[in-house]
Amino acid sequence: MARLLIVDDDTNTLASLARAFRLAGHEATVADSAPRALELVKSQTFDLMLSDVVMPGTDGLSLLEELRNAGIALPVVMISGQANIEMAVRATRLGAFDFLEKPLSTDKLLLTVDNVLKLKRLEEENRELRQRVGKYEIVHAGEAMKRVMAQVDRVAASETRVCILGETGTGKELIARALHERSARRGNPFVTLNCAAVPAELIESELFGHEKGSFTGATARHLGRFEQANRGTLFLDEIGDMPLVMQAKLLRVLEEGQVERVGGDRPIAVNVRVIVATHRNLDELVSKGAFRQDLYHRIYVYPLLLPALRDRIGDLPALIQHFAAQISAQNGWRPKPFCPDAIEALQRYAWPGNVRELRNVVERLLLLAEGPVDAQAVQLALPGLSYTPSLGGAPRSQGTLAERAEAFEREVILTELKRHNQRMTDTAKALGLERSHLYKKCQALGIDLHALRKGPDG
Repeated sequence: MARLLIVDDDTNTLASLARAFRLAGHEATVADSAPRALELVKSQTFDLMLSDVVMPGTDGLSLLEELRNAGIALPVVMISGQANIEMAVRATRLGAFDFLEKPLSTDKLLLTVDNVLKLKRLEEENRELRQRVGKYEIVHAGEAMKRVMAQVDRVAASETRVCILGETGTGKELIARALHERSARRGNPFVTLNCAAVPAELIESELFGHEKGSFTGATARHLGRFEQANRGTLFLDEIGDMPLVMQAKLLRVLEEGQVERVGGDRPIAVNVRVIVATHRNLDELVSKGAFRQDLYHRIYVYPLLLPALRDRIGDLPALIQHFAAQISAQNGWRPKPFCPDAIEALQRYAWPGNVRELRNVVERLLLLAEGPVDAQAVQLALPGLSYTPSLGGAPRSQGTLAERAEAFEREVILTELKRHNQRMTDTAKALGLERSHLYKKCQALGIDLHALRKGPDG
């Protein structure tokens, strides 16, 4: 279904065209003059406009010119009963997709509309593909991410709801996109919303849309993310930060498959696969009453846990090479190689910001290094490298894997505590942990917080 705007000063033509398009499954809006059409285009969203050329006052060609001058990129098909070559040439130069003569053949008109819509979709897909090339590639070499991608392949083709778990910066949106691209919905929209980034008073409008005049500042109809994602995938990032009142409304939409715009008076059916993600512990939020248990059971069907970068250090060389090539290409820089000692130094870092932090550091290194990136450049870009697990000297080289991992984890926490002057909130944030989880970790690892705060002099 497409939203069409028909512009003609003849009421019979408007009525017959609107009827034909509605019978074909489209939504048709009519305007009896160019000024009225311009007003509608500025306040509503349309997929295509069909306009008569000869009209009293402002004619169709002048309307087309006004649209282009206003920067409104709306496909337009011109129609006229007084067509000539000069008129058709001018319309084409102004950007009209096609020029049809009256009397109109319904079949030809519908075919033209279908062609315009197909071309529009193709252009949007090409534009999206150009933006996606390299940007959304999931680079991995180690077993940890191979297991994740195997899970992605297993669940992508289904309609199962996936809950992506992982620390901030681990690539949760990339995995959501991969699920979409490997599904039967891949030719349809992939729409995202970060629940933590939208003010509580605006999140309902962002999700479900609003009608013109429904609240102060609502100067035009707005389609929410659910409608934008119709027949595609909606990715709700940081679902754990969604206000409780909105959780109830989201639950109703997931159960009924319908949304109602703010200020609207009718439900709108939507066909959307919802994928969610969070860095928070949903079980803890449910137990505290901060997250609805019924919504939890709706979204937590297939949990997919992403490993932190410190747990996939073997992927670091490939990620560094990928980001270096990507950043250099985007900025027109000459590529710079990374020396083995630089990669080794980067592998010793704890990466509290995960892959997102790594990309930022690679960009910083490319700016700092005069030639090949070496360990000295890494030290300049990451002064904090000296505070990575080094309190006990070299990593523990004896004992079981569990004992070595425990010793490493203890040193990481001690180092971060020292860096943040024993401030638990800041330390927990740097490590991507809940504050309560950090306290439990310290207790389990035998870290005496009281002694640390007292210092060596008591």
